[in-house]
Amino acid sequence: MIAAIGLIYLLKLVLVTTFASLLLAFVLEPLVSGLARLRVPRAAGALFAVILMVGLAVGLTSFFYGRAVDFATQLPKYSGKIRSTLEELRQQTSRIEESTRSVIASPRVGKAPLAVEVQEAPALSRVISAGSGTLGEVLLAITFVPFLVYFMLTCKDHAHSATVRLFPKEHRLVAHRTVGRISAMIRSFIAANVVVGLVNSLVSVIVFWLLGIPYFYFLGVISGFASLVPYLGVFLAVLPPLAGGVGLVNKSGVVIVLLTVIGLHVLTMNVLYPKIVGKRLRLNPLAITLSLLFWAWIWGAMGLILAVPLVAATKIICDYIDPLRGLGAWLGD
Repeated sequence: MIAAIGLIYLLKLVLVTTFASLLLAFVLEPLVSGLARLRVPRAAGALFAVILMVGLAVGLTSFFYGRAVDFATQLPKYSGKIRSTLEELRQQTSRIEESTRSVIASPRVGKAPLAVEVQEAPALSRVISAGSGTLGEVLLAITFVPFLVYFMLTCKDHAHSATVRLFPKEHRLVAHRTVGRISAMIRSFIAANVVVGLVNSLVSVIVFWLLGIPYFYFLGVISGFASLVPYLGVFLAVLPPLAGGVGLVNKSGVVIVLLTVIGLHVLTMNVLYPKIVGKRLRLNPLAITLSLLFWAWIWGAMGLILAVPLVAATKIICDYIDPLRGLGAWLGD
């Protein structure tokens, strides 16, 4: 088990790229199957789906980049408001520090000299060179995603039958059912997340529009889908509207933004997610929480996204293996 965990950690980039490509393949599978029913060859349908996916990704990236540039261009208009707010916070923090120091510090006759540490400011070239290795690996992995998705879509039937044939004949029926249940689980997981994300985005867009936040239409979408990330989602979802409303939204508006984002996150994680996602996956909250902790430790942010389908697939496998049914029952609800 220790060797397996170490191997999973070392193969982080490969496994994350593979599983992310698998999720994208499941997203595009209905389109490819629909084209196949229209007598379009599967290879041609898969190529069309991948080209559509890449085009959509490039278009969304260009759109969001343009909106981000526009926002950064307008940000200096509110620099005075930002500075005054930060200065007020700094003064309040200084007063708290002084009052705390006066209570805790022991009386001294003379003042001890303060230690001064001189640090070199990080140069831009040094920062870029420090992160160039990781960034290069991520970009290289991203270039593999379209090819992996294409081959997964093209070779779907072959991969399914070949996976089943890996097992002895007496276990192939069980393997076929296991693979089928895992496929159905992944489709349900993706569909449920899309539905919940769209509901959150719609509510966020309406609230941000009523508050007069610029670019509410894309800030609301970012906030709505970021709220789906377990635990960290509430922090990721609240940053875009607060940054977009700098200098335009008053204190009551900030409170409304916080209540909306936190309320949507609580509603999503405690009501919608268990009802829509958990009912299909049949996992208990403790198992989900522990899996989120484990996979976040192993794979970081992507681990939070992939943790739920991974533990759900583990439960399905345990349900079909007699020595592991106890673990499957523990993971279930």
